[in-house]
Amino acid sequence: MSYTFTKSSELFQRAQKSIAGGVNSGIRKMELPVPVYFERGSGPSLWDVDGNHYLDFQLGQGALLYGHAPEGMAEAIAAQAKLGCHWAAQSKLEIEVAERLQAMVPSAELVRFNNCATEVVMAAFRLARAHTGRPYILRFEGHYHGWSDEGTVSASTPQRLWGADSENPPSYHQSQGVIPAVPEQFIVARWNDPEHLRRRVDQFRGKIAAIIFEPIGCNTSCIEPIPGLLETIRELCDRDGMLMIADETITGFRFGASCAQGYLGFKPDITVFGKAIGGGTPFAALVGTRAAMTKITSGEVMHAGTLNGNPLCLAASKWCLDKIISLGNTHPASIQKLGCKLMNGLANLGRENDIPLLPQGPGIAFQTMMLKPGAADGPARDYRDHVLRHDQPRWAHLRRCLLEEGVRAIERGLWSISLTHSEADIDEALRRAATAFKRHAGMWNAARSAINAKATA
Repeated sequence: MSYTFTKSSELFQRAQKSIAGGVNSGIRKMELPVPVYFERGSGPSLWDVDGNHYLDFQLGQGALLYGHAPEGMAEAIAAQAKLGCHWAAQSKLEIEVAERLQAMVPSAELVRFNNCATEVVMAAFRLARAHTGRPYILRFEGHYHGWSDEGTVSASTPQRLWGADSENPPSYHQSQGVIPAVPEQFIVARWNDPEHLRRRVDQFRGKIAAIIFEPIGCNTSCIEPIPGLLETIRELCDRDGMLMIADETITGFRFGASCAQGYLGFKPDITVFGKAIGGGTPFAALVGTRAAMTKITSGEVMHAGTLNGNPLCLAASKWCLDKIISLGNTHPASIQKLGCKLMNGLANLGRENDIPLLPQGPGIAFQTMMLKPGAADGPARDYRDHVLRHDQPRWAHLRRCLLEEGVRAIERGLWSISLTHSEADIDEALRRAATAFKRHAGMWNAARSAINAKATA
């Protein structure tokens, strides 16, 4: 029997009377059939207000690398809470966390703390412009760097705005109310095309302060960099005095103690850390080389925040980083093995049910792309390739079927593995998914007709 969501539906109706839109982050309204309300979690599992149990691969949008309510972290936070929740001043904890980052990540020569990665990205852009005296930031289509005026530029440019000139992708922000001049400060390039990148840099040579990117495009199809791309970014930054900014909000610590930069073998000037660094607490870090951080060190670049270095978050982060350190060389191989098993199992279910599902990514995290009718097979290479071939309505329907059978993934198709998932959890997830895939296969034609009818009404 598929899950029902009576209590979640009632709470969502109630929430809309006091919370704008009924949710506190717009993306949460994407969940079908209703934004789900949860009561508790443990390890890889979640339970909602209707008593439904889920094997969770959403994991707090990737923040819960350690699983739900990991043993030890709550105690670390509670112990600190008894000493003080907030001082707006210094504590030994902030030095201890910074020293751990220095030891784990070779590029982390100096550190500053914030409350979320969106703030860190804003600080990184300010720092890069001050460091170089240049106005522009180069970024890639489909890469997401937070929800600020600057962060979301060209993260999801609709196809109707691409235009005929693929050499010059438009600088676009999806939200109203953005300062009009902000998108104009960004040069947009296509991911996984080193020669195109060279041309874009040369077009604005001497005016670009930094190149920012997700080392693996987890926000769009979990697209890995092709050989030579990261080397090209590093070469161009060194040639022109630009800062290389790695946004490791999702990949940080999920890909090992030295993060994606260690996993892929590159050294950025600035790194953005969020999500897993705090294990579900509102915590993030701006880290960089001493040279890149000079303007913050001197005070010429303002970096501030009442809650920066909050002791509760620092206690959680210290516990999280110690957990990663304790795993040694077994991480990320253990979760990668489980992720690859889940990817292969989902691909097999797709073939068995004639569903064009294409899992893509390194397994540590991966995307389930749903191919449109007639679309070419094979992994997506960049944002536009993903948009042209991914059948979002069909994925949303399958994702709902999975949710109703107790398997939870992110609405955009990203799956994450926690350190608490086991082989038995993967087996159980695939058993539940088998039912969901059969339901989807039997219902999809009627569901698509209903979607089309609604769109043309």
